[in-house]
Amino acid sequence: MKRVRTKVRGTAERPRLNVFRSNRFTYLQAINDQDGKTIASENSKGFSTAGTKIEEAKATAKALAEKLKTAKVKKLVFDRGSYKYHGRVKAVAEVMREHGMEM
Repeated sequence: MKRVRTKVRGTAERPRLNVFRSNRFTYLQAINDQDGKTIASENSKGFSTAGTKIEEAKATAKALAEKLKTAKVKKLVFDRGSYKYHGRVKAVAEVMREHGMEM
């Protein structure tokens, strides 16, 4: 995980989209690493009735995309952490791209 973080940095123009997935929930954060501040965050706890964990992650990503649009953020750096680009992580990336985010 440390190797990915050394290569991926978020700025004010292009924040880092951090994905954390536990066994039960998915957590997303858009982070400006220069200032050390979180621009927007969302988790799948409120979307637990959406069905599978992938569907919950998609709903979470859609909600975060709406928050980022109001914050006027259009470009992101995708930080998958130590997770493979598969399942929930892939679903989050695809939904963000569908909603106009450039990654």
